[in-house]
Amino acid sequence: MRSVLALVPGLGHWIHGRRGRAVALGGTWLAFLVVLAIRSERVAMAFRGRGLDGKLAALFLLGAIVALPLLSWLDYRRLRARPPGHESEHGIGQWKMVYRRFMRNGVARAGLTLVLALYSVAILAPILAPHDPDPPREIVQMRYLGPGTPGHPLGTDKYGRDVLSRIIYGSRISLSIGFVAVGLAITLGTLLGALAGYFGGRVEWIVMRSVDVLIAFPRLFIVLTLIAIYGSQIWLIIAVLGATGWMGVARLVRGEILSLKEREFVQATRALGLPAARVILRHVLPNAMSPVIVAATLMIGDVILTEAVLSFLGLGVQPPTASWGSLINQGRGDLAGAWWIATFPGFAIVLTVVSYNLLGDGLRDALDPQTTVA
Repeated sequence: MRSVLALVPGLGHWIHGRRGRAVALGGTWLAFLVVLAIRSERVAMAFRGRGLDGKLAALFLLGAIVALPLLSWLDYRRLRARPPGHESEHGIGQWKMVYRRFMRNGVARAGLTLVLALYSVAILAPILAPHDPDPPREIVQMRYLGPGTPGHPLGTDKYGRDVLSRIIYGSRISLSIGFVAVGLAITLGTLLGALAGYFGGRVEWIVMRSVDVLIAFPRLFIVLTLIAIYGSQIWLIIAVLGATGWMGVARLVRGEILSLKEREFVQATRALGLPAARVILRHVLPNAMSPVIVAATLMIGDVILTEAVLSFLGLGVQPPTASWGSLINQGRGDLAGAWWIATFPGFAIVLTVVSYNLLGDGLRDALDPQTTVA
Protein backbone atom coordinates (compact mmCIF):
# COMPACT_ATOMS: atom_id res chain seq x y z
CA MET A 1 0.00 0.00 0.00
CA ARG A 2 2.80 2.41 0.86
CA SER A 3 4.48 1.69 -2.46
CA VAL A 4 1.29 2.69 -4.27
CA LEU A 5 0.99 5.87 -2.21
CA ALA A 6 4.60 6.67 -3.04
CA LEU A 7 3.52 7.26 -6.64
CA VAL A 8 2.10 10.57 -5.40
CA PRO A 9 5.25 12.74 -5.29
CA GLY A 10 6.23 13.49 -1.71
CA LEU A 11 3.58 11.38 0.00
CA GLY A 12 5.77 8.32 0.53
CA HIS A 13 8.65 10.46 1.76
CA TRP A 14 6.32 12.20 4.21
CA ILE A 15 5.24 8.83 5.65
CA HIS A 16 8.90 7.78 5.80
CA GLY A 17 9.76 10.91 7.80
CA ARG A 18 11.56 12.78 5.00
CA ARG A 19 9.53 15.96 5.34
CA GLY A 20 11.90 18.30 3.49
CA ARG A 21 12.18 16.07 0.45
CA ALA A 22 8.43 15.45 0.56
CA VAL A 23 7.67 19.16 0.42
CA ALA A 24 10.14 19.68 -2.43
CA LEU A 25 8.79 16.85 -4.59
CA GLY A 26 5.13 17.46 -3.81
CA GLY A 27 5.39 21.22 -4.21
CA THR A 28 7.16 20.94 -7.56
CA TRP A 29 4.61 18.46 -8.90
CA LEU A 30 1.68 20.59 -7.72
CA ALA A 31 3.24 23.68 -9.31
CA PHE A 32 3.43 21.93 -12.68
CA LEU A 33 -0.15 20.68 -12.29
CA VAL A 34 -1.36 24.21 -11.53
CA VAL A 35 0.41 25.52 -14.64
CA LEU A 36 -1.22 22.80 -16.73
CA ALA A 37 -4.67 23.53 -15.27
CA ILE A 38 -4.41 27.30 -15.77
CA ARG A 39 -2.70 27.17 -19.17
CA SER A 40 -4.36 24.09 -20.67
CA GLU A 41 -5.50 26.09 -23.71
CA ARG A 42 -1.95 27.33 -24.30
CA VAL A 43 -0.64 23.76 -24.10
CA ALA A 44 -3.22 22.57 -26.64
CA MET A 45 -2.44 25.50 -28.94
CA ALA A 46 1.28 24.73 -28.67
CA PHE A 47 0.74 21.24 -30.09
CA ARG A 48 -1.53 22.56 -32.85
CA GLY A 49 0.76 25.40 -33.83
CA ARG A 50 3.88 25.33 -35.95
CA GLY A 51 6.26 26.94 -33.49
CA LEU A 52 8.95 24.67 -32.05
CA ASP A 53 9.32 26.72 -28.83
CA GLY A 54 5.73 26.10 -27.81
CA LYS A 55 5.95 22.36 -28.49
CA LEU A 56 9.15 22.03 -26.46
CA ALA A 57 7.60 23.96 -23.56
CA ALA A 58 4.47 21.78 -23.60
CA LEU A 59 6.52 18.57 -23.79
CA PHE A 60 8.68 19.73 -20.88
CA LEU A 61 5.58 20.46 -18.78
CA LEU A 62 3.89 17.15 -19.52
CA GLY A 63 7.15 15.23 -19.17
CA ALA A 64 7.77 16.72 -15.72
CA ILE A 65 4.24 15.86 -14.58
CA VAL A 66 4.70 12.23 -15.70
CA ALA A 67 8.33 11.80 -14.59
CA LEU A 68 8.07 13.20 -11.06
CA PRO A 69 5.79 10.43 -9.73
CA LEU A 70 8.13 7.78 -11.16
CA LEU A 71 11.23 9.46 -9.71
CA SER A 72 9.49 9.88 -6.36
CA TRP A 73 8.54 6.20 -6.29
CA LEU A 74 12.08 5.06 -7.16
CA ASP A 75 13.61 7.34 -4.54
CA TYR A 76 11.14 6.09 -1.93
CA ARG A 77 12.08 2.47 -2.68
CA ARG A 78 15.76 3.37 -2.34
CA LEU A 79 15.10 4.97 1.04
CA ARG A 80 13.23 1.91 2.32
CA ALA A 81 16.02 -0.38 1.13
CA ARG A 82 18.71 1.47 3.10
CA PRO A 83 20.15 -0.58 5.94
CA PRO A 84 20.30 0.78 9.51
CA GLY A 85 23.05 3.34 10.04
CA HIS A 86 22.84 4.62 6.50
CA GLU A 87 23.45 8.18 7.68
CA SER A 88 27.10 7.40 8.35
CA GLU A 89 29.53 8.70 5.74
CA HIS A 90 31.95 5.83 6.30
CA GLY A 91 32.32 3.47 3.36
CA ILE A 92 30.32 5.46 0.78
CA GLY A 93 31.55 7.08 -2.42
CA GLN A 94 32.92 10.59 -2.62
CA TRP A 95 30.12 12.04 -4.73
CA LYS A 96 27.40 10.45 -2.60
CA MET A 97 29.05 12.01 0.43
CA VAL A 98 29.09 15.38 -1.34
CA TYR A 99 25.41 14.98 -2.19
CA ARG A 100 24.48 14.28 1.43
CA ARG A 101 26.46 17.25 2.70
CA PHE A 102 24.88 19.49 0.10
CA MET A 103 21.34 18.38 0.90
CA ARG A 104 21.90 19.06 4.61
CA ASN A 105 22.69 22.69 3.80
CA GLY A 106 19.43 24.65 3.75
CA VAL A 107 20.94 27.71 2.05
CA ALA A 108 22.42 25.57 -0.71
CA ARG A 109 19.08 23.83 -1.27
CA ALA A 110 17.39 27.23 -1.53
CA GLY A 111 19.91 28.33 -4.16
CA LEU A 112 19.42 25.13 -6.16
CA THR A 113 15.63 25.47 -5.95
CA LEU A 114 15.73 29.04 -7.22
CA VAL A 115 18.08 28.15 -10.09
CA LEU A 116 15.87 25.24 -11.19
CA ALA A 117 12.78 27.44 -10.91
CA LEU A 118 14.36 30.15 -13.06
CA TYR A 119 15.28 27.69 -15.81
CA SER A 120 11.85 26.08 -15.65
CA VAL A 121 10.24 29.49 -16.15
CA ALA A 122 12.57 30.15 -19.10
CA ILE A 123 11.68 26.84 -20.76
CA LEU A 124 7.94 27.35 -20.15
CA ALA A 125 7.97 30.96 -21.39
CA PRO A 126 5.51 30.39 -24.30
CA ILE A 127 3.05 28.88 -21.83
CA LEU A 128 3.62 31.07 -18.76
CA ALA A 129 3.88 34.50 -20.41
CA PRO A 130 0.45 36.19 -20.16
CA HIS A 131 0.95 38.17 -23.38
CA ASP A 132 3.00 38.26 -26.54
CA PRO A 133 6.29 40.14 -25.96
CA ASP A 134 5.78 42.18 -29.16
CA PRO A 135 3.89 45.51 -29.18
CA PRO A 136 0.06 45.29 -29.22
CA ARG A 137 -2.08 47.00 -31.80
CA GLU A 138 -3.57 49.49 -29.30
CA ILE A 139 -0.27 51.10 -28.32
CA VAL A 140 -1.77 54.41 -27.22
CA GLN A 141 -4.30 52.79 -24.87
CA MET A 142 -1.86 50.17 -23.50
CA ARG A 143 1.31 52.19 -22.92
CA TYR A 144 2.61 53.03 -19.42
CA LEU A 145 0.05 50.99 -17.48
CA GLY A 146 1.19 50.70 -13.87
CA PRO A 147 1.76 47.51 -11.85
CA GLY A 148 -1.42 45.86 -10.66
CA THR A 149 -3.38 46.65 -13.80
CA PRO A 150 -5.77 43.77 -14.61
CA GLY A 151 -3.99 41.49 -17.06
CA HIS A 152 -0.66 43.29 -16.55
CA PRO A 153 0.58 42.60 -12.99
CA LEU A 154 3.93 44.32 -13.60
CA GLY A 155 2.63 47.03 -15.92
CA THR A 156 3.50 47.89 -19.53
CA ASP A 157 6.23 49.93 -21.23
CA LYS A 158 6.03 52.85 -23.65
CA TYR A 159 5.09 50.55 -26.53
CA GLY A 160 2.31 48.86 -24.57
CA ARG A 161 4.27 45.63 -24.12
CA ASP A 162 3.63 43.60 -21.00
CA VAL A 163 6.64 43.87 -18.67
CA LEU A 164 6.12 40.46 -17.04
CA SER A 165 5.97 38.71 -20.41
CA ARG A 166 9.15 40.41 -21.57
CA ILE A 167 10.94 39.49 -18.33
CA ILE A 168 9.91 35.85 -18.80
CA TYR A 169 11.05 35.81 -22.42
CA GLY A 170 14.18 37.77 -21.50
CA SER A 171 15.14 35.05 -19.02
CA ARG A 172 15.63 32.66 -21.93
CA ILE A 173 18.29 34.91 -23.46
CA SER A 174 20.08 35.90 -20.26
CA LEU A 175 20.12 32.43 -18.68
CA SER A 176 21.08 30.72 -21.95
CA ILE A 177 23.97 33.09 -22.58
CA GLY A 178 25.23 32.59 -19.02
CA PHE A 179 24.99 28.80 -19.12
CA VAL A 180 26.48 28.24 -22.59
CA ALA A 181 29.23 30.86 -22.24
CA VAL A 182 30.34 29.41 -18.90
CA GLY A 183 30.22 25.90 -20.36
CA LEU A 184 32.55 27.04 -23.14
CA ALA A 185 34.90 28.79 -20.69
CA ILE A 186 34.98 25.81 -18.32
CA THR A 187 35.68 23.35 -21.15
CA LEU A 188 38.48 25.45 -22.65
CA GLY A 189 40.03 26.32 -19.30
CA THR A 190 39.88 22.74 -18.02
CA LEU A 191 41.52 21.26 -21.11
CA LEU A 192 44.30 23.85 -21.31
CA GLY A 193 44.91 23.78 -17.56
CA ALA A 194 45.09 19.98 -17.59
CA LEU A 195 47.59 19.98 -20.46
CA ALA A 196 49.74 22.62 -18.76
CA GLY A 197 49.75 20.88 -15.41
CA TYR A 198 50.26 17.32 -16.66
CA PHE A 199 52.92 17.82 -19.34
CA GLY A 200 54.72 20.84 -17.89
CA GLY A 201 57.76 22.19 -19.72
CA ARG A 202 57.14 24.06 -22.95
CA VAL A 203 53.41 23.27 -23.00
CA GLU A 204 52.96 24.76 -19.53
CA TRP A 205 55.03 27.82 -20.45
CA ILE A 206 52.97 28.57 -23.58
CA VAL A 207 49.61 28.09 -21.84
CA MET A 208 50.43 30.04 -18.69
CA ARG A 209 52.11 32.92 -20.52
CA SER A 210 48.98 33.17 -22.69
CA VAL A 211 46.91 33.28 -19.50
CA ASP A 212 49.14 36.04 -18.08
CA VAL A 213 48.80 38.14 -21.24
CA LEU A 214 45.04 37.73 -21.64
CA ILE A 215 44.24 38.22 -17.97
CA ALA A 216 46.12 41.54 -18.00
CA PHE A 217 43.51 43.06 -20.35
CA PRO A 218 40.17 44.18 -18.88
CA ARG A 219 37.59 41.62 -19.94
CA LEU A 220 34.88 44.17 -20.63
CA PHE A 221 37.24 46.13 -22.91
CA ILE A 222 37.99 43.01 -24.99
CA VAL A 223 34.30 42.14 -25.23
CA LEU A 224 33.31 45.67 -26.24
CA THR A 225 36.04 45.80 -28.89
CA LEU A 226 35.12 42.48 -30.51
CA ILE A 227 31.40 43.22 -30.50
CA ALA A 228 31.97 46.69 -31.94
CA ILE A 229 33.99 45.14 -34.80
CA TYR A 230 31.96 42.04 -35.61
CA GLY A 231 28.46 42.99 -34.45
CA SER A 232 26.24 41.89 -31.58
CA GLN A 233 24.73 38.57 -32.65
CA ILE A 234 23.80 36.21 -29.83
CA TRP A 235 26.25 33.51 -30.92
CA LEU A 236 29.07 36.06 -31.01
CA ILE A 237 28.25 37.31 -27.50
CA ILE A 238 28.31 33.73 -26.20
CA ALA A 239 31.60 32.97 -27.97
CA VAL A 240 33.28 36.17 -26.78
CA LEU A 241 32.16 35.78 -23.16
CA GLY A 242 33.28 32.15 -23.17
CA ALA A 243 36.61 32.87 -24.84
CA THR A 244 37.46 35.62 -22.35
CA GLY A 245 36.55 33.72 -19.18
CA TRP A 246 38.70 30.57 -19.27
CA MET A 247 41.95 31.97 -17.84
CA GLY A 248 41.04 31.67 -14.16
CA VAL A 249 39.76 28.12 -14.69
CA ALA A 250 43.02 27.15 -16.43
CA ARG A 251 45.06 28.38 -13.46
CA LEU A 252 42.81 26.55 -11.03
CA VAL A 253 42.95 23.24 -12.94
CA ARG A 254 46.72 23.50 -13.45
CA GLY A 255 47.26 23.82 -9.72
CA GLU A 256 45.07 20.79 -9.03
CA ILE A 257 46.81 18.69 -11.72
CA LEU A 258 50.27 19.58 -10.38
CA SER A 259 49.23 18.09 -7.05
CA LEU A 260 47.43 15.06 -8.44
CA LYS A 261 50.01 13.88 -10.95
CA GLU A 262 52.51 13.08 -8.19
CA ARG A 263 50.12 10.79 -6.32
CA GLU A 264 50.41 7.02 -6.29
CA PHE A 265 47.37 6.19 -8.44
CA VAL A 266 48.62 8.43 -11.26
CA GLN A 267 52.12 7.00 -11.02
CA ALA A 268 50.60 3.54 -11.26
CA THR A 269 48.73 4.39 -14.48
CA ARG A 270 51.97 5.70 -15.96
CA ALA A 271 53.82 2.53 -14.95
CA LEU A 272 51.14 0.48 -16.75
CA GLY A 273 51.92 2.41 -19.93
CA LEU A 274 48.47 3.93 -20.40
CA PRO A 275 48.21 6.75 -22.98
CA ALA A 276 48.48 10.28 -21.61
CA ALA A 277 45.01 11.17 -22.91
CA ARG A 278 43.44 8.29 -20.97
CA VAL A 279 45.35 9.13 -17.81
CA ILE A 280 44.20 12.76 -17.97
CA LEU A 281 40.57 12.10 -18.89
CA ARG A 282 39.89 8.97 -16.81
CA HIS A 283 42.08 9.35 -13.73
CA VAL A 284 43.29 12.93 -13.23
CA LEU A 285 40.50 15.27 -14.36
CA PRO A 286 37.66 13.56 -12.42
CA ASN A 287 39.62 14.15 -9.21
CA ALA A 288 40.22 17.79 -10.10
CA MET A 289 36.62 18.73 -10.94
CA SER A 290 35.45 19.74 -7.46
CA PRO A 291 36.83 23.32 -7.53
CA VAL A 292 35.88 23.63 -11.21
CA ILE A 293 32.21 22.92 -10.44
CA VAL A 294 32.21 25.60 -7.74
CA ALA A 295 33.92 28.07 -10.07
CA ALA A 296 31.34 27.37 -12.80
CA THR A 297 28.37 28.19 -10.58
CA LEU A 298 29.96 31.45 -9.47
CA MET A 299 30.96 32.37 -13.03
CA ILE A 300 27.42 32.08 -14.38
CA GLY A 301 26.24 34.99 -12.23
CA ASP A 302 29.20 37.08 -13.39
CA VAL A 303 28.50 36.30 -17.07
CA ILE A 304 24.82 37.21 -16.68
CA LEU A 305 25.85 40.54 -15.19
CA THR A 306 28.30 41.14 -18.05
CA GLU A 307 25.61 40.38 -20.63
CA ALA A 308 23.26 42.75 -18.83
CA VAL A 309 25.89 45.49 -18.97
CA LEU A 310 26.40 44.93 -22.71
CA SER A 311 22.66 45.03 -23.38
CA PHE A 312 22.34 48.14 -21.20
CA LEU A 313 25.01 49.82 -23.33
CA GLY A 314 23.18 48.78 -26.51
CA LEU A 315 25.91 46.31 -27.56
CA GLY A 316 24.17 43.12 -26.44
CA VAL A 317 21.05 41.47 -27.75
CA GLN A 318 19.35 43.89 -30.12
CA PRO A 319 15.65 44.89 -30.04
CA PRO A 320 13.00 43.64 -30.38
CA THR A 321 14.53 40.54 -28.72
CA ALA A 322 14.16 40.92 -24.96
CA SER A 323 16.94 40.40 -22.43
CA TRP A 324 17.11 41.69 -18.89
CA GLY A 325 19.85 44.18 -19.67
CA SER A 326 18.01 45.61 -22.69
CA LEU A 327 14.82 45.93 -20.62
CA ILE A 328 16.69 48.03 -18.06
CA ASN A 329 18.17 50.12 -20.85
CA GLN A 330 14.73 50.76 -22.34
CA GLY A 331 13.33 51.84 -18.98
CA ARG A 332 16.18 54.05 -17.76
CA GLY A 333 14.72 57.16 -19.37
CA ASP A 334 11.39 56.66 -17.59
CA LEU A 335 12.54 55.99 -14.03
CA ALA A 336 10.69 59.02 -12.65
CA GLY A 337 7.30 58.23 -14.13
CA ALA A 338 7.48 54.51 -15.04
CA TRP A 339 9.92 53.03 -12.58
CA TRP A 340 8.60 49.49 -13.02
CA ILE A 341 10.00 49.10 -16.54
CA ALA A 342 13.62 48.98 -15.32
CA THR A 343 13.10 47.94 -11.68
CA PHE A 344 11.56 44.50 -12.15
CA PRO A 345 14.19 43.25 -14.66
CA GLY A 346 16.80 44.49 -12.20
CA PHE A 347 15.21 42.39 -9.47
CA ALA A 348 15.33 39.37 -11.81
CA ILE A 349 19.08 39.86 -12.34
CA VAL A 350 19.69 40.23 -8.60
CA LEU A 351 17.65 37.10 -7.83
CA THR A 352 19.53 35.06 -10.42
CA VAL A 353 23.00 36.15 -9.30
CA VAL A 354 22.17 35.60 -5.62
CA SER A 355 20.76 32.14 -6.42
CA TYR A 356 23.94 31.08 -8.20
CA ASN A 357 26.10 32.48 -5.41
CA LEU A 358 24.13 30.52 -2.82
CA LEU A 359 24.46 27.39 -4.95
CA GLY A 360 28.20 27.96 -5.39
CA ASP A 361 28.74 28.49 -1.66
CA GLY A 362 26.80 25.32 -0.89
CA LEU A 363 28.84 23.30 -3.37
CA ARG A 364 32.07 24.70 -1.96
CA ASP A 365 31.09 23.63 1.56
CA ALA A 366 29.92 20.21 0.38
CA LEU A 367 33.10 19.54 -1.61
CA ASP A 368 35.36 20.58 1.27
CA PRO A 369 35.91 17.52 3.49
CA GLN A 370 36.95 19.74 6.40
CA THR A 371 33.63 21.61 6.40
CA THR A 372 30.85 20.47 8.69
CA VAL A 373 27.35 21.46 7.55
CA ALA A 374 24.86 22.00 10.33
